[in-house]
Amino acid sequence: MDVNSKERLTQMIEKYQHLIFSVCVKMTQDYFVAEDLTQDTFLAAFCHLDRFDGVNEKAWLCRIASNKCIDYMKQAERRSVPSTEETLDMQPAGDGQPEKYILEKDAYHELKNRCGSLSPPYDRIAAMYFMEGKKAAEIAGLTGKNIKTVQTQIYRARAMLREKIQNENF
Repeated sequence: MDVNSKERLTQMIEKYQHLIFSVCVKMTQDYFVAEDLTQDTFLAAFCHLDRFDGVNEKAWLCRIASNKCIDYMKQAERRSVPSTEETLDMQPAGDGQPEKYILEKDAYHELKNRCGSLSPPYDRIAAMYFMEGKKAAEIAGLTGKNIKTVQTQIYRARAMLREKIQNENF
Protein backbone atom coordinates (compact mmCIF):
# COMPACT_ATOMS: atom_id res chain seq x y z
CA MET A 1 0.00 0.00 0.00
CA ASP A 2 1.75 3.10 -1.18
CA VAL A 3 1.19 6.65 0.05
CA ASN A 4 -0.39 7.76 -3.25
CA SER A 5 -3.04 5.05 -3.01
CA LYS A 6 -3.92 6.05 0.56
CA GLU A 7 -4.16 9.70 -0.41
CA ARG A 8 -6.27 8.92 -3.46
CA LEU A 9 -8.63 6.76 -1.37
CA THR A 10 -8.95 9.52 1.22
CA GLN A 11 -9.75 12.04 -1.52
CA MET A 12 -12.37 9.73 -3.05
CA ILE A 13 -14.02 9.15 0.32
CA GLU A 14 -14.13 12.88 1.11
CA LYS A 15 -15.48 13.74 -2.33
CA TYR A 16 -17.97 10.90 -2.93
CA GLN A 17 -18.97 9.37 0.43
CA HIS A 18 -22.35 11.12 0.52
CA LEU A 19 -23.12 10.22 -3.08
CA ILE A 20 -22.18 6.55 -2.61
CA PHE A 21 -24.12 6.37 0.65
CA SER A 22 -27.17 7.89 -1.12
CA VAL A 23 -26.95 5.32 -3.90
CA CYS A 24 -26.77 2.49 -1.35
CA VAL A 25 -29.68 3.81 0.75
CA LYS A 26 -31.79 4.31 -2.35
CA MET A 27 -31.17 0.77 -3.57
CA THR A 28 -31.41 -1.13 -0.27
CA GLN A 29 -33.89 1.05 1.63
CA ASP A 30 -31.86 0.31 4.78
CA TYR A 31 -29.68 2.94 6.46
CA PHE A 32 -27.40 0.54 8.32
CA VAL A 33 -26.88 -1.79 5.39
CA ALA A 34 -26.12 1.24 3.24
CA GLU A 35 -23.37 2.27 5.66
CA ASP A 36 -21.74 -1.15 5.35
CA LEU A 37 -22.09 -1.20 1.58
CA THR A 38 -20.58 2.27 1.33
CA GLN A 39 -17.51 1.02 3.19
CA ASP A 40 -17.42 -2.10 1.00
CA THR A 41 -17.57 0.11 -2.09
CA PHE A 42 -14.55 2.16 -1.07
CA LEU A 43 -12.67 -0.95 0.02
CA ALA A 44 -13.30 -2.56 -3.38
CA ALA A 45 -12.28 0.64 -5.14
CA PHE A 46 -9.07 0.72 -3.13
CA CYS A 47 -8.31 -2.92 -3.95
CA HIS A 48 -8.79 -2.29 -7.67
CA LEU A 49 -7.31 1.18 -7.81
CA ASP A 50 -4.33 -0.07 -9.82
CA ARG A 51 -6.72 -1.26 -12.59
CA PHE A 52 -8.73 1.98 -12.72
CA ASP A 53 -7.86 4.10 -15.75
CA GLY A 54 -8.68 7.37 -13.95
CA VAL A 55 -11.51 8.37 -16.29
CA ASN A 56 -14.83 9.27 -14.65
CA GLU A 57 -14.10 8.31 -11.07
CA LYS A 58 -17.64 9.20 -9.98
CA ALA A 59 -19.30 6.77 -12.43
CA TRP A 60 -16.81 4.04 -11.52
CA LEU A 61 -17.58 4.35 -7.81
CA CYS A 62 -21.35 4.45 -8.45
CA ARG A 63 -21.08 1.30 -10.54
CA ILE A 64 -19.17 -0.48 -7.76
CA ALA A 65 -21.77 0.68 -5.22
CA SER A 66 -24.72 -0.47 -7.32
CA ASN A 67 -23.09 -3.86 -7.91
CA LYS A 68 -22.48 -4.23 -4.16
CA CYS A 69 -26.14 -3.40 -3.50
CA ILE A 70 -27.38 -5.85 -6.12
CA ASP A 71 -25.17 -8.59 -4.68
CA TYR A 72 -26.42 -7.82 -1.18
CA MET A 73 -30.07 -7.95 -2.24
CA LYS A 74 -29.58 -11.27 -4.04
CA GLN A 75 -27.96 -12.74 -0.93
CA ALA A 76 -30.70 -11.35 1.32
CA GLU A 77 -33.33 -12.89 -0.95
CA ARG A 78 -31.71 -16.30 -0.62
CA ARG A 79 -31.36 -15.98 3.14
CA SER A 80 -34.97 -15.03 3.77
CA VAL A 81 -37.41 -17.76 4.72
CA PRO A 82 -40.97 -16.88 3.73
CA SER A 83 -43.71 -17.32 6.29
CA THR A 84 -46.71 -19.45 5.46
CA GLU A 85 -48.80 -16.35 4.79
CA GLU A 86 -46.15 -14.92 2.43
CA THR A 87 -45.96 -18.23 0.60
CA LEU A 88 -49.70 -18.28 0.08
CA ASP A 89 -49.66 -14.67 -1.10
CA MET A 90 -47.03 -15.55 -3.71
CA GLN A 91 -49.29 -18.19 -5.28
CA PRO A 92 -50.68 -17.03 -8.61
CA ALA A 93 -54.33 -16.11 -8.62
CA GLY A 94 -56.64 -18.72 -10.03
CA ASP A 95 -55.68 -22.37 -10.08
CA GLY A 96 -52.96 -22.09 -7.44
CA GLN A 97 -55.14 -20.89 -4.57
CA PRO A 98 -55.64 -23.45 -1.82
CA GLU A 99 -59.27 -22.51 -1.19
CA LYS A 100 -60.17 -23.08 -4.81
CA TYR A 101 -58.31 -26.38 -4.87
CA ILE A 102 -60.15 -27.65 -1.79
CA LEU A 103 -63.53 -26.53 -3.15
CA GLU A 104 -62.84 -28.21 -6.49
CA LYS A 105 -61.73 -31.38 -4.72
CA ASP A 106 -64.91 -31.41 -2.61
CA ALA A 107 -67.07 -30.77 -5.68
CA TYR A 108 -65.30 -33.59 -7.53
CA HIS A 109 -65.93 -36.06 -4.69
CA GLU A 110 -69.54 -34.93 -4.38
CA LEU A 111 -70.11 -35.42 -8.12
CA LYS A 112 -68.38 -38.80 -7.98
CA ASN A 113 -70.67 -39.94 -5.15
CA ARG A 114 -73.77 -38.72 -6.96
CA CYS A 115 -72.76 -40.41 -10.21
CA GLY A 116 -72.18 -43.63 -8.29
CA SER A 117 -75.64 -43.41 -6.73
CA LEU A 118 -77.35 -43.60 -10.13
CA SER A 119 -78.75 -46.92 -11.29
CA PRO A 120 -76.95 -48.90 -14.01
CA PRO A 121 -76.09 -48.11 -16.81
CA TYR A 122 -76.38 -44.42 -15.92
CA ASP A 123 -73.82 -44.60 -13.12
CA ARG A 124 -71.06 -45.77 -15.45
CA ILE A 125 -72.06 -43.42 -18.30
CA ALA A 126 -72.23 -40.42 -15.91
CA ALA A 127 -68.83 -41.25 -14.42
CA MET A 128 -67.21 -41.56 -17.84
CA TYR A 129 -68.83 -38.38 -19.15
CA PHE A 130 -68.75 -36.05 -16.11
CA MET A 131 -65.77 -37.38 -14.18
CA GLU A 132 -63.39 -38.56 -16.88
CA GLY A 133 -64.40 -35.95 -19.47
CA LYS A 134 -64.95 -38.48 -22.23
CA LYS A 135 -67.05 -37.57 -25.26
CA ALA A 136 -70.15 -39.53 -26.26
CA ALA A 137 -68.30 -41.10 -29.21
CA GLU A 138 -65.50 -42.32 -26.92
CA ILE A 139 -67.98 -43.81 -24.47
CA ALA A 140 -69.80 -45.54 -27.33
CA GLY A 141 -66.52 -47.05 -28.51
CA LEU A 142 -65.58 -48.23 -25.00
CA THR A 143 -68.98 -49.69 -24.15
CA GLY A 144 -69.82 -51.05 -27.59
CA LYS A 145 -73.10 -49.13 -27.62
CA ASN A 146 -74.62 -47.03 -30.36
CA ILE A 147 -73.66 -43.34 -30.08
CA LYS A 148 -77.34 -42.28 -30.00
CA THR A 149 -77.93 -44.66 -27.07
CA VAL A 150 -74.97 -43.16 -25.20
CA GLN A 151 -76.17 -39.61 -25.90
CA THR A 152 -79.61 -40.51 -24.56
CA GLN A 153 -78.10 -42.10 -21.45
CA ILE A 154 -75.94 -38.98 -20.85
CA TYR A 155 -79.04 -36.81 -21.19
CA ARG A 156 -80.99 -38.99 -18.74
CA ALA A 157 -78.05 -39.20 -16.30
CA ARG A 158 -77.80 -35.40 -16.31
CA ALA A 159 -81.52 -35.11 -15.62
CA MET A 160 -81.28 -37.64 -12.75
CA LEU A 161 -78.33 -35.79 -11.20
CA ARG A 162 -80.15 -32.46 -11.51
CA GLU A 163 -83.21 -33.94 -9.80
CA LYS A 164 -81.09 -35.39 -6.95
CA ILE A 165 -79.43 -32.02 -6.38
CA GLN A 166 -82.73 -30.15 -6.41
CA ASN A 167 -84.32 -32.61 -3.98
CA GLU A 168 -81.38 -32.26 -1.58
CA ASN A 169 -81.55 -28.46 -1.65
CA PHE A 170 -85.26 -28.37 -0.67
